[in-house]
Amino acid sequence: MKLPTITDLEAAQEIVAAHMAPTQQIHWPLLSARTGAEVWVKHENHTPIGAFKVRGGLNFMAKLKKDEPNCPGVITATRGNHGQSVALAASKVGMKATVLVPFGNNPEKNAAMKAFGAELIEHGEDFHEAYMYSSELAVERGLRAIPPYHPWLIEGVGTYSLEMLSAVDGLDTVYVPIGMGSGISGMIAARDGLGVSTKIVGVVADNAPAYALSFESGEVVSTNSADTLADGMACRVPDPAAVEIINKGAERIVRVSEDDILAAMKHYFTDTHNTSEGAGAAPLAALLQEKSKMAGKKVGLVLSGGNADKALFARALTAAGDPA
Repeated sequence: MKLPTITDLEAAQEIVAAHMAPTQQIHWPLLSARTGAEVWVKHENHTPIGAFKVRGGLNFMAKLKKDEPNCPGVITATRGNHGQSVALAASKVGMKATVLVPFGNNPEKNAAMKAFGAELIEHGEDFHEAYMYSSELAVERGLRAIPPYHPWLIEGVGTYSLEMLSAVDGLDTVYVPIGMGSGISGMIAARDGLGVSTKIVGVVADNAPAYALSFESGEVVSTNSADTLADGMACRVPDPAAVEIINKGAERIVRVSEDDILAAMKHYFTDTHNTSEGAGAAPLAALLQEKSKMAGKKVGLVLSGGNADKALFARALTAAGDPA
């Protein structure tokens, strides 16, 4: 798979801009004091679904409606944000969306997907099992399957990277969470398209290290589980095309613990009064892990989403760690 070009990203930006304003990138002094770096946060927790994924859904559905105007509907699998994105975007083009989630999925994300008009089906113990079943249902029901990793999705989510790298000059490094890989692939595409020298660091959970293992080995490495509180990073079977792009374009991949993620969620609230879900807080956790290495540098953090459920957020607020 080829990376989107700058022209592709700009075309997607026009589609996305018809439905939402650009999100802010904000320099937070307390985060900078905590990390020792000049920190800029890209606030994708401020989109219409509270996560960056909405951009990919809007771009995908606009292109699908143009290419297949008589498409009866779409089906996809998710842990929440991708499903919200597809549901919202499908409603805007007058199309029905069916979304598969694993049992035990975030109840508040489930409720949001239903509110956006999706038919929600629970199946399997994790994302991969839900995804495999969604492929079967696509054939049975004659629906257009939307995979978690696709050029149209990368183009759409890549618009936040285009915004960030265009608005903040001289970023030494940007930390990006990795789920299935669309977000970091979009960041690589924007960085390369704009011709800037910013280094891109991926972040995964210790409990879901598939992309880190794939980066280290130079080939796709799957794991038997991906049991992390950061549901947006709960991948155990990487996409081969994503692995190829990330392995070529990323500087490194950092693993963070569950406790590190909880502490970072807490720090976002105390230092910025923003809520972050596990995946959204992971880049801050990674920067704190690399604090000595990044001291004094200009650093970007992608706060990819703020959709933590109440129980998890309460757990984060009582997590151990320096509150100051």
